Amino acid sequence: MNKKLLGLALFATTLNFGNMMAQEKITQTAGHVQLGEFAPKFAELNDDVLFGEVWNRPGLSPRDRSMITVSTLIGKGIIDSSLTHHLQFAKQNGITRTEISEMLTHIAFYAGWPNAWGAFRLAKDVWAEDTKGEDAKAAFQREMIFPIGEPNTAYAQYFIGNSYLAPVSKEQVPFSNVTFEPRCRNNWHIHHATKGGGQMLVCVAGKGWYQEEGKPAVQMLPGDVIHIPANVKHWHGAAADSWFAHLAFEVPGENTSNEWLEPVTDAEYDKLEK
Repeated sequence: MNKKLLGLALFATTLNFGNMMAQEKITQTAGHVQLGEFAPKFAELNDDVLFGEVWNRPGLSPRDRSMITVSTLIGKGIIDSSLTHHLQFAKQNGITRTEISEMLTHIAFYAGWPNAWGAFRLAKDVWAEDTKGEDAKAAFQREMIFPIGEPNTAYAQYFIGNSYLAPVSKEQVPFSNVTFEPRCRNNWHIHHATKGGGQMLVCVAGKGWYQEEGKPAVQMLPGDVIHIPANVKHWHGAAADSWFAHLAFEVPGENTSNEWLEPVTDAEYDKLEK
């Protein structure tokens, strides 16, 4: 591949992952529901201005804003239901059990030990169901050089299970890492193009599957490279017993588009694991 074509491929990859990383607009209705009749102006400021505008400003991600908000509330000694709400919101915005534990430990030295104790009691309940999953996720991160990143909420409708996206580099050679939890896979899909196009996958950690329609599935291990032609129906994802991560490169072409199709059923998937 010549330098010009490589540059186009990397540029296309950046655009593709930039779109995938885009967060859905944050909306809030609690103010109108709880105080709409009693204090309509306060409800408007809470739902439409604070959450509708400030939380959706492009300068910080929702994840960053959650970390700031949680830290500020604990620093002010607010460890009631409002903190619980923001802890739940933080989890929704991608903050893991391991990360919230480290955050609260750090905050304790600046906001006070009693405040941190109170926050830990609330956080344990919010992340109670994530103990096993977060421990496995943290272990997978330790064996991989690339970051796992944030939940792929924008494209979650096209995945079974949880996937994550992380920009690795934004300079010279921009690219991102895609991580799948065990059993997570994307739907059948096609990278359309009238000329060129397609996709290349480079496995970097764990164990996964790639399959083209009408062909046997191919197991992916670290170092494996998969070349996906344009206009070929396929899917890829993690094995049942392993987290999985790969780099994905969109190949430039003419009249390119992605078509998302039906999910890979449990029956189809389980046949691969036997």
